[in-house]
Amino acid sequence: MNFQRGKRHEDLEMNLVPLIDVLLVIIIFLVVSASFSRTSELQINLPTAEPTALEDKPLVITVEVDAVGHFMVNGVEVGSGDVEAISSALTKAAGSGKEPTIVINADAKSTHQSVVDVMEAARQANYTHITFATQTKSGS
Repeated sequence: MNFQRGKRHEDLEMNLVPLIDVLLVIIIFLVVSASFSRTSELQINLPTAEPTALEDKPLVITVEVDAVGHFMVNGVEVGSGDVEAISSALTKAAGSGKEPTIVINADAKSTHQSVVDVMEAARQANYTHITFATQTKSGS
């Protein structure tokens, strides 16, 4: 039974307006996310192969402290163990060199005060680069 005899059937059409709206929103998200991906890039400066002048080797002064409390600066024994004598020995060993590195090589049984005296002497001589020599136990 067909109750709608006189009416024609309309052809079905797909409404494209909602589809276009969804596509425009997707395009906006793609554009925004693409601009954020540029900010997460790393700026890397690669080294260039340019010849450079050879730099002078840094001046290294070794200070050895033994268990008894005797001090040696670059292999020369310091007469007395006070801070002023160590400071003058450091200044003499540095000569005209700028910013020497003081390497403290202390015996394991030397006192803590002996190492502090060397550090204080370096401070009085205005030498700020101080490091310690270490030894590893062999056969461990």
